[in-house]
Amino acid sequence: MARSQGMRGEPSAQGAWRSGLQQVTSLGAQTATGAMRRRRGGKSSTRIDPHAGVDFKSIYRDDVATVVADDGVALAVRTVMTGSPDPAANASWGRTATPELTVIFVHGFTLRMAAWHFQRYALAQKWADRRIQMVFYDQRGHGASDPASAESSTMAQLGDDLAAVIRTMAPTGPVVLVGHSMGGMSIMSLARRHSGLFAHSGRIAGVALVSTAARGLTEAGLGEGLRNPVMDALRVSVRLIPRAVEAGRGITRRALQPVLIAASFGPDYYSPACGRAVEAMIQNTPIATMVNFLAVLESHDETTAIPVIAQVPTVVMAGDEDLLTPLPNSLSIYAQLGTDSRLVIGEGCGHMLPLEAPELVTEGIDDLVSRSRLALGRPMMPWRRRRKANAHE
Repeated sequence: MARSQGMRGEPSAQGAWRSGLQQVTSLGAQTATGAMRRRRGGKSSTRIDPHAGVDFKSIYRDDVATVVADDGVALAVRTVMTGSPDPAANASWGRTATPELTVIFVHGFTLRMAAWHFQRYALAQKWADRRIQMVFYDQRGHGASDPASAESSTMAQLGDDLAAVIRTMAPTGPVVLVGHSMGGMSIMSLARRHSGLFAHSGRIAGVALVSTAARGLTEAGLGEGLRNPVMDALRVSVRLIPRAVEAGRGITRRALQPVLIAASFGPDYYSPACGRAVEAMIQNTPIATMVNFLAVLESHDETTAIPVIAQVPTVVMAGDEDLLTPLPNSLSIYAQLGTDSRLVIGEGCGHMLPLEAPELVTEGIDDLVSRSRLALGRPMMPWRRRRKANAHE
């Protein structure tokens, strides 16, 4: 049978779309079987869900803000200020400032700020006696933020978006960055494009990288199954015939969703509530966002950002059962960081470490904040010490 051809002998967009959707069905069937078996296997029906009744949307009831990115895309933001204001404090930097520092959380691919649900509430309790601002935002094309065009769906743009969030939500004072999966890659992009923020006189005081990778997602692990003509066809389709792709969203999701869900949790983890929360986040992510950023995850390379991040205290966290960004990715990053870096491994955990092992991640972030470079105030430079000493002579 003759195949419909487009320009320069390439398959037409319509032909690529049809071929892609046929192959998508096969890919989805292969991965869905494993996910279904895990969900129904063992004695799960008699187990108690430790997170039953948790409202994973409650984070959207926090203080509302909007950050407008450089290209006009509106990013949905929620903020939490811990502790109580000190009316006697008048310093502009350090522990007596308001806030003493800001912690910005960056979520992963097809997720939203709700992925940090447990950290939002646990850290608010831990820092009840400290004035710390927590900032959560939905990346472009995700959650309540504006859609992202194909042209703006790049790792460079995600790094610039984070820079905009810092400028708007934390115009002064030290900042600690916490990124999960693609959120960690966004931090790396920020470091590559705005390296001055991480320098000795910069404002980035610490970085937490959770279940992430410095290079393309498809180089190892379950993500390798996503590097195929199916995704190429979908990427072409979402640009040229978006309505056709949207019409086939059910087939598309049957391919991508099981792959992402299968990588979310370790084989022995049990919490239907968390599972439903992750599924809902993925289901509510626009198909164009999924396809466009998938191309980014396949090809990105932020390895040159690691030496920049190494200038500040860091923590690298990962699950040893992570199929999407396998443990070797985190070990490689950790090996390239500075002496003030720590490695935290969640035994038996998958990709969604903030939800699967919330205490582990919370403790890792709290420890990072306690040893962050500027949390105790801007370091005094040698010439400032000499000037102060001369003033007392």
